[in-house]
Amino acid sequence: MTETTTPAEDAADSEQWLTPGVRGIGTASFLADVGHEIPTALLPALLTTTLGAPAAALGAIEGVSDALAGAARFGGGVLADDPARRRRVAVGGYTTTAVLGAVTAGATTVWQVGLLRAAAWTARGLRVPARNALLADIVPASKYGRAYGFERMMDNLGAIFGPLLALGLIAWVGVQWAIGLSVIPGVLAALAIVYAIRHTPRPTGRDKVALKIRIRPLLGGDLGKLLAACAAFETGNVAATLLILRASDLLAPGHGAKRATTIALALYTAYNVAATLTSVPAGRLADRLGKRGPVLVLTAGVAAFAAAYGLFTLNTTVVLLLAVPFVLAGVGIGAVETAQHSAVAALAPKDLRGSAFGALATVQSLGNLAASAVAGVLWSTVSPTAAFAYLTAWMVLALTGLLISIRR
Repeated sequence: MTETTTPAEDAADSEQWLTPGVRGIGTASFLADVGHEIPTALLPALLTTTLGAPAAALGAIEGVSDALAGAARFGGGVLADDPARRRRVAVGGYTTTAVLGAVTAGATTVWQVGLLRAAAWTARGLRVPARNALLADIVPASKYGRAYGFERMMDNLGAIFGPLLALGLIAWVGVQWAIGLSVIPGVLAALAIVYAIRHTPRPTGRDKVALKIRIRPLLGGDLGKLLAACAAFETGNVAATLLILRASDLLAPGHGAKRATTIALALYTAYNVAATLTSVPAGRLADRLGKRGPVLVLTAGVAAFAAAYGLFTLNTTVVLLLAVPFVLAGVGIGAVETAQHSAVAALAPKDLRGSAFGALATVQSLGNLAASAVAGVLWSTVSPTAAFAYLTAWMVLALTGLLISIRR
C-alpha cells in the first residue's frame, strides 16, 4: 500500500529538515555556483581573445586546476573531520574562491590566469567536504536525502543562472568587468555559509578530532562497497562538455555550425533543468525507502546514465531524439549526486565524516578526469560512437555491482 500524507503532515515534515541551516547551505551553493560559472564561461574569451593565447593554454589551465581541486578535496576531508575546523574551512573556501576568481579579470599574462585559476579551484576543492559534513550536522539521519537533494537542486540552479548572467554582463560591461563582478555572488555565498554555521550546533570539547589521514577505516564494510560502486560510475561519468560536443557534431551538417552550437547549449540547459527537478524528489524517495534507499536511488540514477550514453552512440540528427539522452543524463546526475551524499553521511562514522566526503569527492574528481581523457582519445582515434560505447560499459559495470549489492 502506498503511504499518503496530509498537507499538514508534509508541512511538519519540511520543518524537520528545511531548517535555517539547510537553507543557508543551499543558498551558498546557489550563489557560489553563479559566482564561479561566470569566470568559467568567460575564461575562453579572456585567454584567446583578450590575451591572445592558443586553445591549448585553456586545456592545460583547466586540466591542472581540476587536478589540484581533486587533491584539495582529499585534504579538505581530513580537515573537515574536526567539527570546529570544518567551519573555518568552509567560510575560507567560499571567500577565497570568490576573490581569486574575480581577480582573474585583472590578469595581463597567461601564467597569471593559470596561477589564479589553480588557486581558486584548490580553495573550491577544500570547501566541498566541509560543506557536506556541515549539512550532516544539522539534519536527522532520516532526512539526509531531502537535505542533500535540496543542496544539489540549488547548485544546479546556479549552473543554469550563472551562464545566463554571464551573457548579460558581457553585453553590459564586457568580459573583464563581468569576471570581476563575479565576486559579488561569491562573497554573498560566503555570508550564506556563515548564516548556516550560526544555526549549527557548536562543537564541544568532546567533538574535537585530531588531524590524521585515515583511509583504511573508509574502505571496509558498506562504506567501502559504496565508494567502489561510485568509483566505477565516476570512471564512466564524462564531462558534460562532451555531450554538448556530440550534439554539435551531429547537428552541424544539417543546421550549420553556429545554429548547431546554439541547439546543443539549449539541450545542455535541459540537462541542468532535469537535474534540478530530480534532486529533491530523489532525496525524498531515498529517505522513504529506509536504509537501502540511497543505494536504490543511486542504482536508478546509474541506469538512467547507462540508457543516456547508449543513446549517444546513435548517429541521430533529430533534435527531439537528442533531447532524450540529455534529459536522461540530467535525471541521472540529480539522482546519483543526491544518493551518493546521503549514503556517505549515513554510513560514515561521525569522527570520519569529513574524510569520507573527501574520499567521495576525490573519487568523483579523478574518475571524471579519467573518463574524459579516455573518451577523448577514443573519440579522436576511433569514433564518437566508440567513446560512448566505452562509457556505457562502465555504467553497466557499476549498475551490475549495485544490483548485486542490493540482492545481498
